[in-house]
Amino acid sequence: MSNNSNHRNLEQLWIIRYIFAILLFGQIWLHFVQGKTYYRRIIEHTVTAGPVSLPPVLLVSVCAGMIFTIQTARELIKFGAVDTIGGAFALAFCRELVPVLTASILAGQVGSAFAAEIGAMKVTEQIDALFILKTDPIDYLILPRVIACTIMMPIMMIFALVTGITGGVFAAWQFYHVLPVIFLDSVRDLLSISDMWIILVKGLVFGMIVGVNSCSWGLTTQGGAKEVGESATTAVVTTWVAIFMMDLVLTVLLFDQPIM
Repeated sequence: MSNNSNHRNLEQLWIIRYIFAILLFGQIWLHFVQGKTYYRRIIEHTVTAGPVSLPPVLLVSVCAGMIFTIQTARELIKFGAVDTIGGAFALAFCRELVPVLTASILAGQVGSAFAAEIGAMKVTEQIDALFILKTDPIDYLILPRVIACTIMMPIMMIFALVTGITGGVFAAWQFYHVLPVIFLDSVRDLLSISDMWIILVKGLVFGMIVGVNSCSWGLTTQGGAKEVGESATTAVVTTWVAIFMMDLVLTVLLFDQPIM
């Protein structure tokens, strides 16, 4: 009975936190429209979500681009479709893998940090001190982090896209002797300007998800150091789930793919 009760309480806690995240999203938009912004805090968190997180994004992108090209080229060469290697790369890697991989890395590095920082402030009553000082925590803590993630996510995706294509060109030339010109021409034939806009839209949405969800888990942290760690870990997991679910929705809507 006690185990069932604990599971039921845990499910109720998760539901409450999801509702809180939705309400927090509405509050963030309200405060953003009202123009209550600490620009210095935005710049500070932009550095965290951008230059600090750039090395792992670039490393993962170049490796993923090479791996995807090697696996794709191996099958296409069997059918004599060497000229389409770059196009197949563009359709899958650039449209889907780049946004998801970049968002997942930022969720793990930036989202967990935000959740842990805010969670630590919550359990040590620093957020209550902000109320005493007549400073709204959403304006001072949450909104700058969400804006930073929303701005930097598309930029990081552009860097990841360029790096991934570079890795794909190198892998195709090194392992299958496909000239870079042939690879890039195939990419250019199938990757249109509208695809680039869709990548940027995904970046904005995924960045907002990372910022809102991580801050939400931080604000709802209760207890001590153990609960802070649990909030940071759970924030990453739930952010990944939300990113993949939203990616499915955006892919169906933006690419006009019917659901069978």
